[in-house]
Amino acid sequence: MATALAMPALAQSKAITGIDALREWNLVVLGNLDSSSEVEGRTFVGGNLVGNSSNYGIRATTSPNGQPGLTVVGNVNGGHKNLNNGSGAVVGGNVTSGFNLNGPNQTVKVGGMINNTNVNQNSVISNLDRSDPAFGLGLQQQKTELKSSMGSLSFEMGTLKSNSQLTVQGNRGTFTAQPNAQGLAVFNITAADLDKIGEIQFNLNGADTAIVNVSGRSINLNDNFLGGTNNLGERVIWNFPEAEDLKLTTAWGGSVLAPLADAETRNYIQGSAVFGNLKQNGEMHIGTFKGGYATSPPSGSSSGGDSLTGGGATPVSEPGMLGLFSLGVAGLVLSRRRRAKRDEA
Repeated sequence: MATALAMPALAQSKAITGIDALREWNLVVLGNLDSSSEVEGRTFVGGNLVGNSSNYGIRATTSPNGQPGLTVVGNVNGGHKNLNNGSGAVVGGNVTSGFNLNGPNQTVKVGGMINNTNVNQNSVISNLDRSDPAFGLGLQQQKTELKSSMGSLSFEMGTLKSNSQLTVQGNRGTFTAQPNAQGLAVFNITAADLDKIGEIQFNLNGADTAIVNVSGRSINLNDNFLGGTNNLGERVIWNFPEAEDLKLTTAWGGSVLAPLADAETRNYIQGSAVFGNLKQNGEMHIGTFKGGYATSPPSGSSSGGDSLTGGGATPVSEPGMLGLFSLGVAGLVLSRRRRAKRDEA
């Protein structure tokens, strides 16, 4: 059992929300993560991390925002978790599984106790909730802000008008981007459209960001990408704003945004990914999102910078999304009430 060091918790880094979260983390799970696989980049878990032995930070680089390789707001249980490349971890609850700390010296900060971890030359700080109650509160706030902003982002993207088309020929679906002047391409399709095809050809045509909005509550991602995944995750976001259940069985090219979904992956994703809860049996590969997309500003706010926007030709900086998120929540509540009435009938 690691001995708690007599030192205060370090100040929490600034909150990273919205589209910036896709740039920061390789994997974001807003609820619980059950993993027996690995994440090459950084990982954020809003609930508990469980499952067999799993690996984090395989190819992680230093975060420009001071984020560790692994952040878990809840507890870490199950088999040993391997932290690599000196990426470190922050855990709000207890660590009963233990960490294997590989590579350069690491810093691990834990709100509760930590077991089954060889400290050696690493810095392992436990029981931080006793010495600094703000430690756990800060993680909870980070989770709340991240969850709210990811719902807002998915909702906003889902309202964008399409300017690009999917064409289907036999078993092949070809996504041909026709980006606007700011380099933004938008496709609007349904889960049924995906079910009709078995192969995907993606032509970016110079698009900085391509958003594929897919409607439907139940999603099966089982298509093969012609030419491989080809770092599509750096420019392509597959957005599933309505998805409640998502299963992935083939290697997937593109970042995945499904903040409401209970997901299961059985193959790798090359890009960033956001899920509600995840059972992970497939790797997360880096090639995280790098596009210039930014959310639209509130009415009357000034614009600036060189980011892409969803709504038009004027580049804007990313603002808070409370208004759009409220609209999104209202829409989801209304939809579920209607469904409940149909079930009662």
